[in-house]
Amino acid sequence: MQTLADLRKDYTRAELDEGQADADPFKLFERWLSEAVQAQVPEPNAMTLATVGEDGRPSTRVVLIKGFDARGLVWYTNYASRKGRELAAHPLAALQFHWVELERVVRVEGRVELGDAVEADAYFASRPLVSRIGAWASPQSEVIDSREVLVKRAAEYGLKFGLHPPRPPHWGGYRLVPDAWEFWQGRRSRLHDRLAYRMQRDGTWLRQRLAP
Repeated sequence: MQTLADLRKDYTRAELDEGQADADPFKLFERWLSEAVQAQVPEPNAMTLATVGEDGRPSTRVVLIKGFDARGLVWYTNYASRKGRELAAHPLAALQFHWVELERVVRVEGRVELGDAVEADAYFASRPLVSRIGAWASPQSEVIDSREVLVKRAAEYGLKFGLHPPRPPHWGGYRLVPDAWEFWQGRRSRLHDRLAYRMQRDGTWLRQRLAP
């Protein structure tokens, strides 16, 4: 039986050099995300979100990016959840995308701000009805006695709102405004390509290669 220590993979799919990388990390991210979507990797918009609690303990969870532009990367969640409480206390976070099939990782760091309410309303209205009811029914991150509690709450809110539940006041968007990016492309012999971008005081990006 193969042990964990024996598990190895050599990365051979692609390379990342300065000639292929845009000066603007948003453009490189847009290209890589588009390629992940076109390659039909599972959940190409899934990203790990890392936050820090008031006690200094880090925590992570997987969320879905729902939009991005020059202002930053956007996702939606319950403001009263653990991640929401931690972002209220420490509005800094890190995101990571891992597209295993493409042998690529993107890391993003920066400050987090609340998203636009109008955009949140529009996105909430576009969600499936069951998801909109679920946003009302789930007291996210709180202890509950059983799954039946959720089912009962969902039924109650379904009867209350019918086909048109409004966006809950405790639910909306966050935007991470990046000041640091890293793009990682797996290469042979563990000599991976890593390009890092750091925001400078003059508002431009400094691009540097990191050792693997």
